[in-house]
Amino acid sequence: MSEPAWLSWAREIAAIAQTGLHYARDPHDIGRYQALRALAARILASGTGVGEADIHAALAGDIGHATPKIGVRAAVFDDAGHILMVRETHDAGKWSLPGGWAEPGQTVAESAAREVLEETGYIVRAEKLAAVWDRARHQHPPALHSITRCFFVLSLVGGTPTTSDETSEIAWFSEHEIPENLSTARVLAWQIARMFAHRREPELPTEFD
Repeated sequence: MSEPAWLSWAREIAAIAQTGLHYARDPHDIGRYQALRALAARILASGTGVGEADIHAALAGDIGHATPKIGVRAAVFDDAGHILMVRETHDAGKWSLPGGWAEPGQTVAESAAREVLEETGYIVRAEKLAAVWDRARHQHPPALHSITRCFFVLSLVGGTPTTSDETSEIAWFSEHEIPENLSTARVLAWQIARMFAHRREPELPTEFD
């Protein structure tokens, strides 16, 4: 596992607390799980430098049985084999594949296509689920939540390139022109390379951790 052990442990404590609070009925058990959640917030605040109150509020906002959050990333290719990328306004203009959170009421493939439309103005069609990767197992910056990402290969159908409040620039890149200033919280260089591989060889099996 690539992330620090303390982060994994703190997130596990937070998940135990969240699930416990969902099922607990005894007031004493509820108090113990609330204490566990507060402990997780203190550990996370100590390790990340983020305010304990902010982290506690974020943890308290998650209710129900604890499960990973599901994200999507879209590898859109044009006929010439170029991949679509966007500059993220929320990450100092660094480059990423379009993407975001999966939404209730949509399949993960539909969520990927929606994110592309919202961030770039392009209409796309999902062709293949290329990978399902646990964010914590790779060299991303630390994150508060447990996140699983679904990477899709998509084809361009139509639309007009249009930026959004999340994206300041839209561009197409060949495999050997991928920008170095990537938004590593969202995507890594080797993951983009794997998307090119799946585009070249559609018969490759879906990759997963």
